[in-house]
Amino acid sequence: MECTVRWHGEGMAFIAETESNHLVAMDGAPAGGGRNLAPRPMELVLAGTGGCTAYDVVLILKRSRQEVAACELKLSAERAETDPKVFTKIHMHFVVRGTNLNPSLVENAVRLSREKYCSASKMLEKTAAITADFEIVAT
Repeated sequence: MECTVRWHGEGMAFIAETESNHLVAMDGAPAGGGRNLAPRPMELVLAGTGGCTAYDVVLILKRSRQEVAACELKLSAERAETDPKVFTKIHMHFVVRGTNLNPSLVENAVRLSREKYCSASKMLEKTAAITADFEIVAT
């Protein structure tokens, strides 16, 4: 996998071009020379982790023949106070919507993603205590 990150040329704005030819903007806070025009890089790390694990959960549930209508993931994270300001705690709260969803299958999907499939979670667990819970909303 490859990615090219280019400085915008002023402030602290950067544009990343991914291997799949997509662009992602990043910027810093005004206190750090940025203009607050885009997400911070660490916000994207957290968002990417959420996307990675939510993808797994939906795929596992579909393969388990569950009628998933929606999956929302709320992540909350804490970071170290000193550099490097790595994530130290991450909590994932899944809200899975669907018809006749089996709670044990939802629980298993969340567990399998965290413990086996989500590459981003596996990397972040080296510095962060990751916890997860879920709720099911019938549609």
